[in-house]
Amino acid sequence: MEPITLSGENLTLEEVARVAKTPALDDALRVNLSDEAWNKVRRAQHAVQSFLESGEIVYGVTTGFGAFKDRRIPAPDIKQLQQNIIMSHSVGVGDPLDEPSVRAMMLIRINTLAKGHSGIREQTLALLLAMLNHAIHPVIPIQGSLGASGDLAPLAHMSLPLIGMGEVFYRGERMAGDQALKRAGLSPIELQAKEGLALTNGTAMMAAIGALTTIQAENLMYVADIAGCLSLEALHGTGKAYDERIHAVRPHPRQIECAAFLRKLIKGSTFTRTKDAQNVQDAYTLRCIPQVHGAVRDAILYSRWMLTIEINAATDNPLIFFDDATDEATILSGGNFHGEPVAIAMDYLALALTELGNISERRLTRLTDESSNKEALPAFLTEHGGLNSGFMLTQYTAAALASENKVLVHPASADTIPTSANMEDHVSMGATAARQAKQIADNVERILALEMLAGAQGIDFRRKALGAQARMGQGTKPAYDSIRRVVDFLEKDAIMYPLIESVRGLIASGELLGEVMQALPD
Repeated sequence: MEPITLSGENLTLEEVARVAKTPALDDALRVNLSDEAWNKVRRAQHAVQSFLESGEIVYGVTTGFGAFKDRRIPAPDIKQLQQNIIMSHSVGVGDPLDEPSVRAMMLIRINTLAKGHSGIREQTLALLLAMLNHAIHPVIPIQGSLGASGDLAPLAHMSLPLIGMGEVFYRGERMAGDQALKRAGLSPIELQAKEGLALTNGTAMMAAIGALTTIQAENLMYVADIAGCLSLEALHGTGKAYDERIHAVRPHPRQIECAAFLRKLIKGSTFTRTKDAQNVQDAYTLRCIPQVHGAVRDAILYSRWMLTIEINAATDNPLIFFDDATDEATILSGGNFHGEPVAIAMDYLALALTELGNISERRLTRLTDESSNKEALPAFLTEHGGLNSGFMLTQYTAAALASENKVLVHPASADTIPTSANMEDHVSMGATAARQAKQIADNVERILALEMLAGAQGIDFRRKALGAQARMGQGTKPAYDSIRRVVDFLEKDAIMYPLIESVRGLIASGELLGEVMQALPD
């Protein structure tokens, strides 16, 4: 794969996803820094040395941290101070963060430090970069971040192996950090002034989880449209509600885009109805797909916009700046570590994805409940009901997941709790918001798998009724074919959880969406 060169300015969510999912063991994806970025790193590190030589009081360099900001640190103890912050802040608990999120977190932190505002040394940043490229993944407990001063505890755990401490996963084994470095031909370093603070202040974990969840959500928003159209065809619904004239007079851009995509998906279908004096319009879950899914698209687009800024931002404290005319360095204390932008965006994304799951579960209910589908389909999608339960329990699972999402969607950013003797008296809870959004996305992925599994079953029943002339839409047909490659029509009851997982795998991998997109014009 092509290497990725970081400058601190133009990292994309797609590049984050590529690095996250591609451990570079020997000759795979490589990450490096641009020459300009290395020059900026060296310039900022020299500035730190000049601050020390001048005797300037600098937070976290010649003072303690947090409520200890007024405690002066003697010159002989400055190195120990930086090591101490890594050790003392490694207080995370819970299960280890998954490997893709760890890789994304390391990449984002490297990109932040490459901006040249943090004062880290070239050799320290090079070691973190080498760990990423050698697939040395620190063990980072998922709990412990308040989202201000950023993801302190997770970033401390990420940094422990740099000083030969902590644990990592390396080539399938969990081992001591110094052992993994030695196996990879690397050596730990001794942190210098400002470096411990530069490594631990920032929003890298919440941004990493957020970036990967946003990419996942973008896949799900299209899959939800496809699932909705499969259900529409299975339920003998009408596409008239997607007419562009309806959406032009309520011109929300994403609603208009969604309706246009739905029209493409069902174009050419004989499974949808045209005119029926006894059935002039469908239930909301079919008729209002553009309005609901379009609003979800807005939330996902906002998340992408915000995170594209965040992953290219300087999020630690204090930050070093240079006068363009004189090249004189100034160090300023601020609050760019505060995760509020990420927290609010992740809560918004979580809410939107919850709605995507809610409406999908309701469509699944219509597919399985013959009293709700005007008898277009047999009860619970089985011909021999009673002896067979058919798809009855698929709706139970979808309902359980949708209900779980309603618990998870409580906005984490609405909470705050003071820390550090009330010095850090407002926090974002951004890491919690990101983790909740990810859990919800995973649940929605499974709800959509259940709907698509039922939709394909319904299509087969409808095909029996329509006969040889039955023709699916240009977008729904490849989706149906993709499902049928991994799951057959169910004539009788079977163990269903492997079938659900097979369809979820098609969704998660992007394979199903890719096949649909390839079949559509333009």
